[in-house]
Amino acid sequence: MNGLRAVVVCLVIALAAAVSPAAAVTPAAAVRPGWSALPVPAAAPPVTVSDLASRGPGEAWATGYEHAADGLRPMLYRWDGKAWSRDTGFPGAGEPGWLGKVQFVGEEVWIFHNREGAGEILRRSAGGWSTVPLPQTLWTYQDFTAVPGAAWVVGEDDTGLKVLHYDGSGWTTQSAPDGVLYLMGINARTATDAWAWADTSTGTSVLRWNGTAWRDAKVPLPPNSNVHTILHEPSGRVTIGGSQYTDGVARTYLMTFNGQAWRTTHPPLGDTYTEAMVRGPDGALWLPVRSDRAFQSKYARVDGARTTFSYGPERTNAIDVKPRVLAKAGSSLLSFGTVEIYGSKPNLMSERLGG
Repeated sequence: MNGLRAVVVCLVIALAAAVSPAAAVTPAAAVRPGWSALPVPAAAPPVTVSDLASRGPGEAWATGYEHAADGLRPMLYRWDGKAWSRDTGFPGAGEPGWLGKVQFVGEEVWIFHNREGAGEILRRSAGGWSTVPLPQTLWTYQDFTAVPGAAWVVGEDDTGLKVLHYDGSGWTTQSAPDGVLYLMGINARTATDAWAWADTSTGTSVLRWNGTAWRDAKVPLPPNSNVHTILHEPSGRVTIGGSQYTDGVARTYLMTFNGQAWRTTHPPLGDTYTEAMVRGPDGALWLPVRSDRAFQSKYARVDGARTTFSYGPERTNAIDVKPRVLAKAGSSLLSFGTVEIYGSKPNLMSERLGG
């Protein structure tokens, strides 16, 4: 009798598994989808990717430039939630130049555009594209940032460092603190709260705009370090990513400001460049890292003291897969970069986690 009962129990379990295959899948596998490839219309290779920004799951923009035979050509792609398409309707799309950082400002999209050497801001609203020319041409355009009510462009001309500020109606030139030699990057949370990282006579420093003047933010950066990026969040939390050098060897550090104090960590990222770091939909920090597999991209997820890694989809005959920029798109994470297939020059690729 006991033997018959055991046979019946086994048959019931087997039947349940056959009727509900999902029961055999672990919860982790069911709720943690991997990276998938998203088709991108090809550009003229080789290409360089500059930036990626998203506003929810149904709109993202990626910028960069092609290396054409007669020089650089601007490159702009739009994600509509289903597919990538190339946008060639903006002013100067067919002229020499390049596109840099892209930002969402209210209901508009703002993009820095180097148009045949002259700088301007492309603005896309419901009525279409328009431009905001810069008040002067610079030798170099290092970075750009924009928020409602303000925008900054930093670079150099023949007189040295330039900080150009736009207040919605016109441009002014702002002064940097004494000892600042060069501004390497700039980012803003509001019109009265902007941050920049600078090369100074005493090393790397972080500056902060308080609505009136630029001041040294007195950030206790690690000794012998530089800054790659500053990540702002609506809550006021700030994360700095950079490299610290010890005996000539670089290792990545992260600093987080909670509104009262800075906390420094050294996640196991080697000497990863953190410029593309974003806060993902899961609350963790995500950034692309150098892959140990030529045919797959690789990403790091930093959640407090825990760092984990994931790989993108396998790409046939790929010899180099490089995600360059990331952006949170609703509950998904978008990646945009380049892939080099054996026998051809690097062209565009995109991947998505979730969605």
